[in-house]
Amino acid sequence: MGKNEKTGLGRALVRQHNQMGQQTKENEVSDIDAIIEQADEADRLFSINNPTPNLLIDLDGNEISPEQRREQQRKEEALHAGSLRVPRRPPWTPEMSVEQLDANESQAFLTWRRSLARLEENDKLLLTPFEKNLDIWRQLWRVVERSDLLVMVVDARDPLFYRCPDLEVYAREVDEHKRTMLLVNKADLLPLSVREKWATYFRAQDILFVFWSAKAASAAAEGKDLSSSWKTENSLQESEDPDTKIYGRIELLTRLQSEAEEIVKLRRKSGSSGIGIGSPRIRFQGNSASSNVVVGFVGYPNVGKSSTINALVGQKKTGVTSTPGKTKHFQTLIMSDELTLCDCPGLVFPSFSSSRHEMIASGVLPIDRMTENREAVQVVANRVPRHVIEEVYRIDLPKPKSYELQSRPPLAAEFMRAYCASRGYVASSGLPDETRAARQILKDYIDGKLPHYQIPPGMTDEEDVVEHSLSEQHESDASDNENPADAEGENVPELDHALDDLNSFDIANGLATKKKVTVKKPTASHKQHKKPQRKKDRTWRVGNDGGDGMPVARCNYGNKVPECFVGKKNTI
Repeated sequence: MGKNEKTGLGRALVRQHNQMGQQTKENEVSDIDAIIEQADEADRLFSINNPTPNLLIDLDGNEISPEQRREQQRKEEALHAGSLRVPRRPPWTPEMSVEQLDANESQAFLTWRRSLARLEENDKLLLTPFEKNLDIWRQLWRVVERSDLLVMVVDARDPLFYRCPDLEVYAREVDEHKRTMLLVNKADLLPLSVREKWATYFRAQDILFVFWSAKAASAAAEGKDLSSSWKTENSLQESEDPDTKIYGRIELLTRLQSEAEEIVKLRRKSGSSGIGIGSPRIRFQGNSASSNVVVGFVGYPNVGKSSTINALVGQKKTGVTSTPGKTKHFQTLIMSDELTLCDCPGLVFPSFSSSRHEMIASGVLPIDRMTENREAVQVVANRVPRHVIEEVYRIDLPKPKSYELQSRPPLAAEFMRAYCASRGYVASSGLPDETRAARQILKDYIDGKLPHYQIPPGMTDEEDVVEHSLSEQHESDASDNENPADAEGENVPELDHALDDLNSFDIANGLATKKKVTVKKPTASHKQHKKPQRKKDRTWRVGNDGGDGMPVARCNYGNKVPECFVGKKNTI
């Protein structure tokens, strides 16, 4: 084979390889198209066989207003309130094997799950997400059985949201002498007047409660100043009333120990060993002569149970993080020979009172796992007043339109866009990074940077009413001064009359010719974009003192006069 002769073997192999790759790609594309067509057809058939019901239209075809639907939902919630229970531990004996005990607990838990599943099938009920892990509920069962006094830690800004009344009933079922105390944590975020209202409500409901701040107690133990992002004038004000004061570390330990000892004394007087309908508790029989009492801490995730334990112990014994679900197993901490603390993992109890977005805003569900940003931020915008948001973040929220309700809360989109503009949060697409803004806003809301609190049912906050009226008055004043240009435009006819009077006066006295003075009307805004003309510099030209009308050039010769101009007329 000569040097100039070319073989086609390599080219044929390359051509064959390319053809095979093209055929494979066409086959893949055809397969994908077929799969998409099948999925569309299946979706169409499913939509025909299972039409989506319109929740705003009843069976008779009549439209239902949101208020009526909410009223129906409240009636359904009251009707099924007894079905919304905490799972009970089945009866057991020490003679049971591990396999038999595990099978009984799994069967009882499955029955409880099925009862809640039937509630979820009701379209008129909205059941919130709840804990579905049996191992976590087992930790709660152990803590309830071990404890003499059960402490339910709640957030002071909305105590009823974090309170589970059925857990108190379950504690009574286990031991008729057991009591449940509400530890109202983060009480330093409440003014004294609001604490007084909650104290009145708790006393009326016969609820044992204590105001407490784990953050303030930890800062006091470390000798640091509490640098809270929100401090009202009355938030840390001292109170002589033991029901409204914020307890310190030593005071809370003393109160917990005294309440637990009272329960033990009542049990000894009645001759009961703490045997309830759920399980026989051998611990009380063995420790009946001991003076050691056990206090258990339960509640929702991220309400401050572990922080409270660390503040009471005086050092870090349990992990603390802003992400809910840090504690996985209950922990027993011996404070002294007379007191033992027991920390339970946080549990999300089933309820009808809130949605998933409200639980994210309340810190019960993790913020980093949310997929719908605007719904959760809208919960924050509905609870925090508009002027408070503007003062905290130093932003200007868009005002409501003239046809909208002026007192409406800001929209989540308006809130996040203003926040992104002030912080410079921009996504890779060039649009405002609402995901980053939503996470930061929700974290500030949970940490207390955005002040908010709930008022007990049946009570109103007079300070909020007065402040709201003042803000509306301020907005009305601002709206009056909003269009000063329009106000100036209304004075143009008065200016015309004044110029006409001056013109007539000048004509009468012979000071001016009879000319009609016209006033230029303000031009439209779209004509103001013309580029202004540049004026030429003619300052070098002056008038001729000789009166011949010829211009004279201005020259700078200092104090000397040229000889050519001496005795001559300086003309050009």
